[in-house]
Amino acid sequence: MFTGIVEGVGVVKSLEEQEESWLLRLELPFANGDGLEAGASLAVNGCCLTMREDGSSAGSFDLLEETLNRTNLGQLSTGDWVNLERSLPANGRLGGHFVTGHIDGPGTIQVFEERGKNLFLQVGVEQESAKYLVDKGCIAVDGCSLTVCEVTDDSFAVWLIPHTLDQTNLKGRKPGDRLNLEFDLLAKYVERIHAKT
Repeated sequence: MFTGIVEGVGVVKSLEEQEESWLLRLELPFANGDGLEAGASLAVNGCCLTMREDGSSAGSFDLLEETLNRTNLGQLSTGDWVNLERSLPANGRLGGHFVTGHIDGPGTIQVFEERGKNLFLQVGVEQESAKYLVDKGCIAVDGCSLTVCEVTDDSFAVWLIPHTLDQTNLKGRKPGDRLNLEFDLLAKYVERIHAKT
């Protein structure tokens, strides 16, 4: 379980096809892999991955075809930045919202611009996903817990504060870029319960 509060930005060292999977190697910002021994969970651009092996400032992760198809991880190149969050300890603070690290689908940046002193980000989504969006609701965008505004039938927007840009890979994004989206867990459960009644 995660909160969508990005702890740091990692750098892609390589993404290589292996015999049974793809291997993603990252340079990590955490001291001595703090809390990231082999087998630990790490959200990478919001996608929950398992540490395969760890070093003092590096980690590697197996990626399956399903992961590559559902996320933007397959588009990574050496030197790209990725958002990172370690899993929430049982005694930790829940600063964002409940995030599982299971990506629901892609979004595409339509607008990313300054409006006054603020940054406005509009993301296009598939129409069937828009039902999970509500004004002032929660969404995880590349693992960042953000507050939704300006919902339409096929898009939503968020306003970004300077801290979010300073601490995440969103500062390097541009229109046309693909984002990993995880919709609010409660909305998905309500839909499932409603469909069964």
